[in-house]
Amino acid sequence: MASNRASARPPAPAGPDRRARRRQETIDEILGIAVDVMSEDGVTGLSLSEVARRLGIQPPSLYKYFPSLMAVYDELFRRGQIEHLATMRAAMVGVEPGLPALAAALDAAGRWALANRPVAQLMFWRPVPSFEPSAESFAPSVELVALHREALADAVAAGQLGAAADSDEAVWLISTMISGVLTQAFANEPGTQWGQGRFTPLFPRLLATLPVLYPPHR
Repeated sequence: MASNRASARPPAPAGPDRRARRRQETIDEILGIAVDVMSEDGVTGLSLSEVARRLGIQPPSLYKYFPSLMAVYDELFRRGQIEHLATMRAAMVGVEPGLPALAAALDAAGRWALANRPVAQLMFWRPVPSFEPSAESFAPSVELVALHREALADAVAAGQLGAAADSDEAVWLISTMISGVLTQAFANEPGTQWGQGRFTPLFPRLLATLPVLYPPHR
């Protein structure tokens, strides 16, 4: 009888860890739906009402997870920046320091951007005029610049580039190169992958101009 009474007891209430896990799963689902909406309707087409409809809840229920639409954008921006930076770092592992490592990182960055178009647009093209990322979400961008500077400094130390390449100017130049080919691909070849079509295959040739722009001292 004791065992029957025990089996009839209601399950123990979910503990803090389980509640936190369920909350995180819901947040992840909300963000996944948000990316789907942006993919279909554009980055500026995202709305909390549409996310709630697809999630099967009333819009006010979303405020338990995100206080505003801008908060959803901010979390997408933060996660995108972290993933983008990690992708570049992973691509540099085991590659010769300097220009080869820089080329590998930028190649991986281009592939990531085309595979994650709506989030990349949010991160690098800022299509939502009223959105400003928080300091926490923007922090990986600062690390990204430092990663580029480190690769450029390695290229200078290896004699691949002149001393002037270890500069903010060279970082801006690289950013302009890759954002330029990606912008053309996004606007004119929305279905292509990195290395395909008319524009992204030009990027290695653009990067090859760095030793001309910053000639090493022989």
